[in-house]
Amino acid sequence: MAVRDDDSALRAPAGSTVRKTRTTLADGRELIYFDDSEPYVSGAATRELIDSRPLSPVVSQSQMRFDVLTGEWVVISAHRMDRTFLPPADASPLAPSRTGRPPTEIPADDYDVVVFENRFPALAAVADEQHLPGCVDGEPLWPLVPGSGRCEVVCFTSDPDAGFSSLDVGRVRTVVDVWADRTAELSALPGIRQVFCFENRGKEIGVTLTHPHGQIYAYPYLPARTDTLIHRSRAHFERTGRLLLSDVLDAERRSGRRIVLTAEHWTAYVPAASRWPLEVHLAPHLDVRDLAELDDAQRDELAHVYLELLRRVDRFFDGVDTVPYIAAWHQAPVGDDRRFGRLHLQLFSMMRSPGRMKYLAGSESSMGAWINDTTPERIADRLREVAS
Repeated sequence: MAVRDDDSALRAPAGSTVRKTRTTLADGRELIYFDDSEPYVSGAATRELIDSRPLSPVVSQSQMRFDVLTGEWVVISAHRMDRTFLPPADASPLAPSRTGRPPTEIPADDYDVVVFENRFPALAAVADEQHLPGCVDGEPLWPLVPGSGRCEVVCFTSDPDAGFSSLDVGRVRTVVDVWADRTAELSALPGIRQVFCFENRGKEIGVTLTHPHGQIYAYPYLPARTDTLIHRSRAHFERTGRLLLSDVLDAERRSGRRIVLTAEHWTAYVPAASRWPLEVHLAPHLDVRDLAELDDAQRDELAHVYLELLRRVDRFFDGVDTVPYIAAWHQAPVGDDRRFGRLHLQLFSMMRSPGRMKYLAGSESSMGAWINDTTPERIADRLREVAS
C-alpha cells in the first residue's frame, strides 16, 4: 500500500488506496487525515473542516541538558506538567468533533486514521525560537540546547472503545502505512537522528488518554538505547563483518526454543536475555532499516502477525482482559550510523501477574541492573499456548 498526498493516495495490495489530506489546526499545528474508506479515499468527499477553537499560537519551552555523568541528553519540558489527564469519556481530545460536544483536536465528525502534532510536545521545531545561553548557569560542563524535534499523535480509529487488537486487518495495514509515511517524512527533517513509533496502553503505565492512539517522536539525538545498540552493532561488524541484529535473529531461529511464531517474512521470539515479565520481539527476515523500507508483501504479512501478537498478549494472564503494554518500533538512525541499525518491534508489559506490576525500583532505576522474575523460555511457552 502506498500513501498519496492529497491529494495523493497510497496503493494498497488489493488495489485500494489510502488518501492523505493535510490541514492546520487553529494554533498552527499540522493535522493529517489518512482515509481508507469511502467517500474520502476516492476523493468523492474531502475533509476540509476548520478548527474554530480560540487557541494561542504554539510555543515550546523544551530544552535539552547534557548529563555529563552518563553522556545522555535529558529533555526538560516544563509545559507538559499541565497536559490533559484522563478526561471524561465525552471530553476526549482525540474523539471526532461532533454536535453537542466541545470541539476536539480533530475537527472532522469522523475519521479513519489521523496524525497531528502533539499539543504538549516534549520536542518541537518551535523550541528553536528560544534564546538559550548555551550552557546551564554559565557552566560549560552542562551544555544546554533547544528541545528541537517533533512529536506526533496517531489516532488508530475514531471509536473510543476500540483497542489496537480489535481493529480489522485492513485498518492495521493502513496504520503500518501511516507509520512508514511518517518515518520517511520525519527522517527528512533537518537535524533529526531517529524516528520512534510507539503505543502505550494502560493506566498502569501512565497512559493519560484512553482513546486508542500511539505516538511518534523524531529525536534530534540518539536516545540511550539506540546509542548503545549502534555502538555494540558497530563493534560486532568490525569483528565479524555481519550485522548484530541479523545474527541475533538467526541465532534465535536456529535455537527455536523461544520462537513464538514465524511466517514468510517475519519471526517473533522472546529474547534470550529478556528483561520484562512479558516481552516479545518481532523482526523481518530481511535486513530492513525502518518501516518505510518495508515492501508491500512485508507490510501485508505484518498486519496479520502484529494483530496475532497483540491478541496473544491479551490472553497471556488468566482473568485479565486488557494487559497494559508498550509496543516500541526500533528503527535505524538517520545518517552515518544507519547501516548498523535494523527494524524490530519490542512488545512488552510490566504486568508480572494479574493485578501485580513490576516496578523499577532500586536495582533497575538506580543502577540499571535488571532482574527478571521469570524466564524467557516460560514467556515463550505461554505465548505459544495462547495462539489463535
